[in-house]
Amino acid sequence: MRKRDVARLALAGIRTVNGVAALLTPKKMLKRLGVDPETNGAAIYALRMFGIRTILLGVELFTATGERRERAVREAVLIHATDAAGAFVTLVREELPRRAGILVTVISSINAGLALVARGHQEAEELAGTAPR
Repeated sequence: MRKRDVARLALAGIRTVNGVAALLTPKKMLKRLGVDPETNGAAIYALRMFGIRTILLGVELFTATGERRERAVREAVLIHATDAAGAFVTLVREELPRRAGILVTVISSINAGLALVARGHQEAEELAGTAPR
């Protein structure tokens, strides 16, 4: 299996697991981030709302083929780079406890890295005739 595929499948797994957790156990996720779910109902709603979207994005990386897969991987780079930047801003502004801010920044950066590896050098592969069809 190629590095691109390993990275894509790892990212798909992370998205799916995190999406399921956000959708089904948002209070637990908030507590892990140092946020009191009892006083932050909007955060519970936001996690559930983004949970289903994250699940669908993960499933797409698992199941899509051809151009649809390539589009999903291209979009993953933008999504996760934006997430990493947002997490870093949250850390710098101390909008989460320091440990949680570091954690979300690291996780988001890993996801962005996986997306970049999954994106790979598509153009070079196409020229070499090794790109998936």
